[in-house]
Amino acid sequence: MKKPAVTQVPIQETLANRWSGRAYDVNKKVSHKQIIALLEAARWAPSCFGDQPWRFVVWDKNNDEKAWQQAFECLVPNNQAWVKDSPVLMLICANGLFDHNQQPNRWGQYDTGAAAENLCLQAEHMGLMAHQMGGFNVDLAREKFKIPPEFALMAMLCVGYAADIATVEGEALTRERAERKRKGLTELFFDGSWGKPINADT
Repeated sequence: MKKPAVTQVPIQETLANRWSGRAYDVNKKVSHKQIIALLEAARWAPSCFGDQPWRFVVWDKNNDEKAWQQAFECLVPNNQAWVKDSPVLMLICANGLFDHNQQPNRWGQYDTGAAAENLCLQAEHMGLMAHQMGGFNVDLAREKFKIPPEFALMAMLCVGYAADIATVEGEALTRERAERKRKGLTELFFDGSWGKPINADT
């Protein structure tokens, strides 16, 4: 299923087609080579001082189902209902300290978001689907996977091949069928000063 963004002017196809679906094909594996390509995309994201504050913990269900299950158990039930068919899970963490001097890095979470988006766009380019999730037990994940205290646990992410939306049900199906929406350009982008809407006419 494709749900391309309806944009005011054309944008790059990969960007327009990226969306966070919930229907995953339980029978299709994501290869190790594909996982490495996704991680390379994240690795080459920009960051302050080139510090690369992100760390991703990766679980491949087809390589280590027990470890994948431990990660899966950190998700809230609403996410578990559809993530169960996804073969790859990741935990995205952001270092609050610079590597080079151990001083606070207030850009760490910003930069980590850029790395995560790089991965999501690479997934779309490769014919995969990635979905980032805030619905997980942060304390449980930190304890289970021994995440150091200086790292903020930002999100979990699943990756796999999209399936027919008939494979999900309940709230997940409702959300799959829903129209994609975004706030208008003039609500989000300002011209020269705060609150002065950009001229979005083309």
